[in-house]
This record gives sequence, structure tokens and C-alpha cells, in this order.
Amino acid sequence: MAEIVSDTRVSAWGGGESPYAVSSNKLGMWLFLMSDTLTFTAFLITYSYLRLANVDWPRPFGGFSILMATVMTFCLLSSSLTMVLAVAAAKRQEIRQAVIWLIATIGGGVLFMILHVNEWLELIHEGVTPFGNPWGVPLFGASFFALTGLHMTHVTGGVVYLAIVAYGLGKGKLGSDDVEVSGLYWHFVDLIWMFIFPMVYLLSNQM
Repeated sequence: MAEIVSDTRVSAWGGGESPYAVSSNKLGMWLFLMSDTLTFTAFLITYSYLRLANVDWPRPFGGFSILMATVMTFCLLSSSLTMVLAVAAAKRQEIRQAVIWLIATIGGGVLFMILHVNEWLELIHEGVTPFGNPWGVPLFGASFFALTGLHMTHVTGGVVYLAIVAYGLGKGKLGSDDVEVSGLYWHFVDLIWMFIFPMVYLLSNQM
């Protein structure tokens, strides 16, 4: 009987790397992104409902505003490319190159933030606040600042996060896996903007 039990024991995985193996920080990031996706989905659905429910929804974005929003989009898309290059360089153990690409990614995020804050200031100067706006439908200001503010918070956090990763990588305290995990977050932030840009700006164009 003892021999039979010994033969039926489950052996340890011996086929190489486990197909379900994933580092704890990468798993944690994926779980965070899934939960954050639900948050942004709720905000986007709410904005869409408010826009469709109000036939006189404001269209405050002229040609220059659309141009600036397009430039902001270009900044984020370019930063996604530099993020990919940073991850690739880190995996090749080209630390200095990876840090340079991370700094370039940070630069794209900072430029996006500057342009976005400038746009907010212009709208506030025109009378748009979270509690009203000069074109009626006071919920426009609340929904616009809530949605873009949530995204801006993520961009700001991402810039700080990437700066920490770049510093840690340069000092040898972090590795390629940390760069890859930070890349997951940054690509997520860029992806969310690809929903906000057409929904908020292009569909509210004055033309």
C-alpha cells in the first residue's frame, strides 16, 4: 500500500518555466489596472450619458483647442514609444540607454501636463468651473474637470513613478522587471487618453 501511495504522488513541475508564473509586482500592477479600468469606465459612461441627455451640450473647443489636444495626444503616443524602447533597453541590460529613454518618456508626460494645465486655465478664464459655465448645462464643467482631472492625476503619478524607476535603475537598485511594470502603467494612461480625446474634444468641436 505504501508503494502505491508513493507512485501516485504529484511531482513538481519539471517542464521549464511555469506557464502561470508571474512576479508579484507585475501581478499587483495588473490587478490595479483592472480595478482602475472600472473607475475610468464609470466616468466615461457617465460623461457619455450626460452629453447625450442634453441636446444643448456646449461645444467650447475651437480649432486651436483641437490642435492643442492633438499635440497632447502626440506627446503621449510618443512617450509610449520611448517607454517601449526603455523596456527593451533594460531587458538587454543597457542601463544607461534605458534611463535616457525613461527620461524622454517623463519629458513627454511633463509636456502633456503643461499643455493640459494651460487649457484648463483658459477655460477657467472663460468662466468654466466644476459648478457651471457660460454656455449653460452646468454639468459640462463638472464632468469635464472630473474626467480630465482624474486622467491628469494618473499622468502626474506616472511621471513621479517613472522618475523613481529611472533613479533606481541608474543606481542599480531596480531591474528590467521594474521598468516593464512601470511601462504597463504608462501604456494604460496613454490608452485611456485615446478614449478621452475623441469623446471630449472631437465630439465637442465648434466646427
